[in-house]
Amino acid sequence: MNTQEMNFTGNKRVFAEGMRDGIPIGLGYLAVAFSLGVAAKRVGLNAFQGFLASFLNNASAGEYAGFTVIAANASYLEMALMTLIANARYLLMSCALSQRFSPDTRLIHRLLLGYDVTDELFGITIARPGPLNPWYTYGAILIAIPCWSFGTALGVIAGNILPLRAVSALSVALYGMFLAIIIPPAKKNRVVAVFVVLSFLASFAASRLPYLARFSAGTRTIVLTLILSAAAAALFPVDQTADTRQCEDCTVRNED
Repeated sequence: MNTQEMNFTGNKRVFAEGMRDGIPIGLGYLAVAFSLGVAAKRVGLNAFQGFLASFLNNASAGEYAGFTVIAANASYLEMALMTLIANARYLLMSCALSQRFSPDTRLIHRLLLGYDVTDELFGITIARPGPLNPWYTYGAILIAIPCWSFGTALGVIAGNILPLRAVSALSVALYGMFLAIIIPPAKKNRVVAVFVVLSFLASFAASRLPYLARFSAGTRTIVLTLILSAAAAALFPVDQTADTRQCEDCTVRNED
């Protein structure tokens, strides 16, 4: 067996491992995206538009932020800024992944992996020891993207069929998803908890204050996000030295 055949066999095996590990992620995406589809229906999107939105933007917070901006009749610029801010953490995840690639990894693989960097896919990919093989993530993406996209479309369809009260009840599940995102880090970090509460209070105040209330909901959210995140970074900077030591310890354990 020559080198090319060995590489093909190895990539095929890794691809199958990615599909296997992507199944539970895909099932979770299907459930979450269903609630997201209900939210998409509430702002006037049809099933195909909901499917396309999820296919191009596999991020619950980013999509919901986009739907919120649509509901507020905001501009495309506000939508772009809001989605960028909501998805900004994926820039950091992409940087972390790029450090794990083999130097001879082609640009096309880096771009394709950057297309679908999510919390869950990042977690299973970065946890693998050694240099990253993009075919592992491709296998997981092959399961995750269809589940996310079709789940959103199904949510839109359900929103068309179910009575209004049922649709309103299902939309509450999306708020539960966001609580599941913010509560664990808030319990671990007191600073995060304080700023989560401050964000709630500031959002409520901004919607009631005479001058700020005239801005759209999307603009208010963007401004408050920038102010609060900048304040948190300035007042409570992350200890980069501690993070470096933690990463080195993880590397040593993986090598052992």
